[in-house]
Amino acid sequence: MLRLRVICPFSWRVFHFRPFSCEPLISQMDKCTNEEQVFDLIEKNKAILSEEQVGYAFNILWQFQKQKTSLVKSVESIRDYPQFLTLYNLTRNKMEFMNDDNLVNVLYITQQFAVEAHDPLVKALVTEAWRRLERFDINVLSKFSTCLADQHLHFSPLMGKITNIVNRNLETIQDLRSLSVLMVSISSLTSQRFQEKLVKKTELLFDTIDSSQVNTAKRIVQFLRNIKYSYYPLLEKCNKVFLSNANDLDLEAISKILSLYHSLQFHSFKFILMARKRLTEMIPLFDHPASFVKLFVALGPMAGPKEKKRLESTILLMSEELTSQQALAVMGAMEEMESRNSRLIKKIASVLHKNLDNYKPVELLKITQALIFLHFQSKELFVKLRELLLSYLKISVKPSEISILVSAISMLPSPHLDEAGISRIEAVLPQCDLSDLNSFATSVLRWIQYGHMYPDSTTGKQLKLLQKLDHYGHQRLQKHNNLNLLWEELKSLKGDWFAESLLEETIATLQCLMGEINHINVAEIASFISRTNYLSTLLLDKIASVALQQIEKIHPFAIFAIILPFSVLNYDPPQRDEFFGTCIQHLNSYLSILDPLMLVFLGFSLATLEYFPENLLKTIFNIKFLGRLDSQLDLLCSSLKMRIQFRLMELNRAVCLECPEYQIPWFHGRFCERHYNKDIGSLNGAQQQIYKMLAEVLGGTNYVKATVLTPYYHTIDFECILDKRKKPFPYGSHNITLGKLPEMNWESNIQRVGSSLPQGAERIALEFLDLRAFCRNIHHLKGKSAMKKRHLEILGYRVIQIPHFEWNSMALSTKDARMEYLRERIFADGKS
Repeated sequence: MLRLRVICPFSWRVFHFRPFSCEPLISQMDKCTNEEQVFDLIEKNKAILSEEQVGYAFNILWQFQKQKTSLVKSVESIRDYPQFLTLYNLTRNKMEFMNDDNLVNVLYITQQFAVEAHDPLVKALVTEAWRRLERFDINVLSKFSTCLADQHLHFSPLMGKITNIVNRNLETIQDLRSLSVLMVSISSLTSQRFQEKLVKKTELLFDTIDSSQVNTAKRIVQFLRNIKYSYYPLLEKCNKVFLSNANDLDLEAISKILSLYHSLQFHSFKFILMARKRLTEMIPLFDHPASFVKLFVALGPMAGPKEKKRLESTILLMSEELTSQQALAVMGAMEEMESRNSRLIKKIASVLHKNLDNYKPVELLKITQALIFLHFQSKELFVKLRELLLSYLKISVKPSEISILVSAISMLPSPHLDEAGISRIEAVLPQCDLSDLNSFATSVLRWIQYGHMYPDSTTGKQLKLLQKLDHYGHQRLQKHNNLNLLWEELKSLKGDWFAESLLEETIATLQCLMGEINHINVAEIASFISRTNYLSTLLLDKIASVALQQIEKIHPFAIFAIILPFSVLNYDPPQRDEFFGTCIQHLNSYLSILDPLMLVFLGFSLATLEYFPENLLKTIFNIKFLGRLDSQLDLLCSSLKMRIQFRLMELNRAVCLECPEYQIPWFHGRFCERHYNKDIGSLNGAQQQIYKMLAEVLGGTNYVKATVLTPYYHTIDFECILDKRKKPFPYGSHNITLGKLPEMNWESNIQRVGSSLPQGAERIALEFLDLRAFCRNIHHLKGKSAMKKRHLEILGYRVIQIPHFEWNSMALSTKDARMEYLRERIFADGKS
């Protein structure tokens, strides 16, 4: 016996002081109906409480809190009990004897009771857990990682050790619930290779979980958001879990999922429809600002007109009770909703005004953007906002924060920045990434735009600052030797400065790194090229090659992004038919479930390339599909809705003209009549010049029409008719006023325009092509302009395109030269 005591002193001590049985006390805790009774038991039995009973007491208290509606107030009241200090001290004394599960559970509940991370008890519990870390099972490890994450220790050495443990033991882990918790906690410390391993493991385990595990699916989506990876196969599986448990999703869950989907740019029409229905049903259920603001933010951007009115009227009644963060959330949602409720805008702006001192720089930027977008005017608010931004700028040292502050200042009335502000920018330029540099450049260009209001010396300093931005931008690009790291900086870049100063070198850098393009990043790189309008045949050929070789690894959702640059830039890769055919074949089994908007955009993109897959078109031009599309359009803001309607019309027109054998009817006549039954504005300077010269060349204004509307509603700049002897043919007295649309006198949209002309005559369309019609780097016609030319030729026109670079060239610098140019183009034998 003595030998046993020497070998196991700690075990003997625990055994010696443990009560004969802990069952009676635990049974009594189970019978408690409130916290007071639990604390009374703790106080009466504090001398004999075991570590197991201490842990059980925490569990019971936490169960009571979870059952209450106002969790924050309940948590505060728990800590106010005198007996809580007794429990606190007992925990400190007994934690080293607790088993692993009990120890971490007590830490978790202590933090839920809002005990601060720097509190001695929390620090002691974390230290004890760290000491045992290697022996924790997966469930205990996952809960401990959550405790660390709640303390914002995502980058701590301790979280790094947990990451290492998960990496070493990943193959043996079979519990996806616990793994998903760990994935969220350690996501900031995972390498790309480890991230891929985690995603593969999650895919393997996903089918083993119960379809009701919404929280596990939610954490998986959160992990993908954290690592910025829109991995469609997993997102689809998680989405199915959410849809199958739609009735169990509350406001908190729906709001969270919508936010995650938005960050990942994952669009699920079914989920949005379900979410709108569920959230609309919740409108009458919430009368507290905190809950209703969350509902307003989630439902507002996708609500119908009636629901928007209900939301706005209710939030208006609550506006006086809103906190600073709630008012900020409401204003952001109103911006997304494109709200025009001036009374509500004014009311929320007044709440923001009162709380301006409480906002961080990034929040001040959001406020500025929203107020400008919503056309709100208040000199007093803008003056205070500017003063606050400038005060932050004086003390800020982070490049990203300084770029945010400068961006917000540049949006305000009187966006001028003094010499001290410019010096502040110059000081951080060497530390800036491309995103920060682009933000600064956009701000400087705004100042230059308003430069006429300020002294020339200030504008000169701004131009020098632009030169420095160019220098550091080129320097930053030259340092990149990894495509994924470069892409992190490139993906959000847009604006004039990037296009004019860095685009060419960016493309050259991408060409140097294009060996790293693979099935994971090919869609992102293709999407970027589409935005640049820069034709790089090397990059496009590489994209086509990767798509052909790795098509089985590419999710069908990514196909549209891959095809888009070929459509926009009007480029056929070497294996054109095989490339497009492979992409469409990969899509075919998904046609019934793909997002309707994506299919419309995809169909139009292929049409610009003269590629018309029958299965895709029959899917789109189907009553059931068009019904789904109409339902989805109701969820969108007016500008995006109009854009999609136009794309569908343009696709309908292309199919009717280029594939009449499909017998798809033209059903956009009324839509076009409504849209084009307006004044389309006056001709621009170059078009007016051309119009006057055409009148001289042809013999008078009655020989030329301007702003003509064709069958199928193409608009052309000018039209004239030549008879069979190449003589201009007069229109008579029905010619139109410049900038006004003519009446449409065709008996049928299907007839060719030449069918009503005298025998041998031809109708000529003249189009002035500005910068937008061509690729940025070369004089290569882009997809939409090339398609329009094909359509006009099918309609019977001879098409003459007048490129801006020819019209504005030195060779055509005189009126006589331009007149001769027009004569040659019009009267040449059938050449355009």
